[in-house]
Amino acid sequence: MAGEAGDGVVVRNKQVLLKNFMVGSAKESDMELRESTISLKLPPGTEGAILVKNLYLSCDPYMRGRMREYYESYIPPFQPGKAASSKSSSSVTSPPIEGFGVSKVIDSTNQKFGVGDYITGLTGWEEYSIITRTEQLRKVESLDIPLSYHVGLLGMPGFTAYVGFYEICSPKKGDCVFISAASGAVGQLVGQLAKLHGCFVVGSAGSADKIELLKHKLGYDEAFNYKEEPDLVAALKRYFPNGIDIYFDNVGGEMLDAALVNMKVHGRIAVCGMVSQSAVSYPKGITNLYMLVTKRLTMKGFIQSDYLHLFPQFLEAISNLYKQGKIVYIEDMNEGLENGPAAFIGLFSGKNIGKQVVHVADE
Repeated sequence: MAGEAGDGVVVRNKQVLLKNFMVGSAKESDMELRESTISLKLPPGTEGAILVKNLYLSCDPYMRGRMREYYESYIPPFQPGKAASSKSSSSVTSPPIEGFGVSKVIDSTNQKFGVGDYITGLTGWEEYSIITRTEQLRKVESLDIPLSYHVGLLGMPGFTAYVGFYEICSPKKGDCVFISAASGAVGQLVGQLAKLHGCFVVGSAGSADKIELLKHKLGYDEAFNYKEEPDLVAALKRYFPNGIDIYFDNVGGEMLDAALVNMKVHGRIAVCGMVSQSAVSYPKGITNLYMLVTKRLTMKGFIQSDYLHLFPQFLEAISNLYKQGKIVYIEDMNEGLENGPAAFIGLFSGKNIGKQVVHVADE
């Protein structure tokens, strides 16, 4: 396909657009699938760009923050709007939403990326994309690892787990570690890294299937279904009678409040995400913050992009652990770009088991 780009064939290009800024719970109806066209050859005068065929797209909770009208974040919001009725690609009044993906280069005027290369980084939620901000892209070198893993295990979620655990949590052998949303894209890797580090690890998740996965495939010491626990403080006390050294927080809300009560003196809390609060109109307040004082706790929020200098180190370490069979990674794969909005919305009700990925096309 890539070798034929020079003839400038024009093809259909399905796209997912944000219709409206989301308020409250995320809804599929706030997104829409539209169809435009695109030439499989970069336009004249387009220097330093690449044209790619998108193969896999990543569904990540942080994208929800880009679907609201909030401009004081570390990343700008998407542009809502509708596509015009014409099928010309130039008639689209707003770009598609974007996220991390794995793509194949179809045409290139960029010296770093050639036709046929596989790349990973931010791309449009569409079948084909022209990428001009290529500085954030990475060429996929490890073709002996599934391509889709480069938006999960070897991508942003994996790197988030790596820097969050090692750089924020400062783990020690024998630490008692609690991870919420433990079967998700980030949590599943944090737990395995903690076990490899010699820690006692407990995770929470929202279904029996996820609990089974945590205990019997991901190697957690214990796991519990938070939906079946009427008292989260008591539940954590049951699993950590002597307290928690490290809490890796992916959900916030009541779980964070309960963890604060159960932390050990000088415990560490890595605030990775608060998925329980991302789609509510009135976020829940935390009542036990005074524990930061009485227990001399360290609680720190972080964003993986602040640690990109560590990415080569991460990539080598995690690739080797995977190839040696010391870690596994669980994906939840949806087929077709048209099913992308449903896959994304499902993140916030816990429908996914493992890393949620959308398979857009074969090579």
